[in-house]
Amino acid sequence: MELDATFWATVALVLFFVLIAYLKVPGMVTKGLDDRSEKIRNDLDEARKLREEAQQLLAEYQRKRKEAEQEAEGIVSAAKREAEALAAEAERKTEEYVTRRTAIAEQKIAQAETQAVAEVKAAAVEVAVDAAESLIGKKMAGAEATNMFKQSLAEVKARMN
Repeated sequence: MELDATFWATVALVLFFVLIAYLKVPGMVTKGLDDRSEKIRNDLDEARKLREEAQQLLAEYQRKRKEAEQEAEGIVSAAKREAEALAAEAERKTEEYVTRRTAIAEQKIAQAETQAVAEVKAAAVEVAVDAAESLIGKKMAGAEATNMFKQSLAEVKARMN
């Protein structure tokens, strides 16, 4: 039997497989693949946990954002109510001020009117007294004039009171 290249190639292949089996290369490859598979599985589990934590954080932040928005709305509505109350208070105070000022002005007008009427009456009395005096002085003389003057003066005093 002649040993040709195919024979030696087959012998080399068999020796190669024996050497690989002796050195436990398939076990090392399998162990390496198993280790890598385990590492990938662990990485996936860790990624899943991180994703769940991220979702929980997202939900918490969304809840906090909603609470902050509600609080901001409450603050804004409270500020609006306060501003409206202040505006109403200012309007009420303005109306009260105008009413007081109007009443004071009316009082001053009434006082001025009363004073003017009193001054006109006093002036009329003086004119009437002067006119009566000159008229009576021309028409009467002596004791009769004095007597009549006293009666008129008493009558004027009675009417003034």
